[in-house]
Amino acid sequence: METQDRINHWQNIYKTKHLNEVSWYQPTPSISLKLIANLNLSKSAKIIDIGGGDSFLVDYLLELGYTNISVLDISEEAILRAKSRLGSNASKVTWITSDIVTFKPTEEYDIWHDRATFHFLTENQDIEKYKELVSSTISNIGNVIIGTFAIDGPKKCSGIDIKQYSKESLVDIFKNTFLLENCVNIDHETPFNTIQKFIFCSFKRL
Repeated sequence: METQDRINHWQNIYKTKHLNEVSWYQPTPSISLKLIANLNLSKSAKIIDIGGGDSFLVDYLLELGYTNISVLDISEEAILRAKSRLGSNASKVTWITSDIVTFKPTEEYDIWHDRATFHFLTENQDIEKYKELVSSTISNIGNVIIGTFAIDGPKKCSGIDIKQYSKESLVDIFKNTFLLENCVNIDHETPFNTIQKFIFCSFKRL
């Protein structure tokens, strides 16, 4: 899918669906918060949430006292929704509207968090761009947290083909730059009372 097609697709989703009408809705992002806490970084650590949309992770991070948070999403509508929900707290966050494969960061990050953007990249060239982006953007003390559909998870999301991952396949992608710290399989319960199989892996810069 080309960049403009991706933009149009996600803009339409966020304009037509309520927060709890999408499969990725998660009132409390427990596993993400746990993996971030396990890193034991300072509250001033630079965090970027890739494909954050209007998820609640940023709300919880602000409440926990993190002070250097960026949220990136391809959909401007998603970001507008998140900012509206946060009210005055929105000014404490750096908001970035960009397709991940064309993202040009202007700073390094200590935590790169991605819950379910990576698995939408199904073309080898886009996966390579993502890998190079992560490698060039993460600080020397940096960490990467990736959540994707597991091998026994869905093959599509929001009508789009995705790429499933195992611990081994994720390790293979990042092995030249990052060391696996932790990997857990998660059953995500959707608002439609179905279960989606996810895998979350945390990596530390070599």
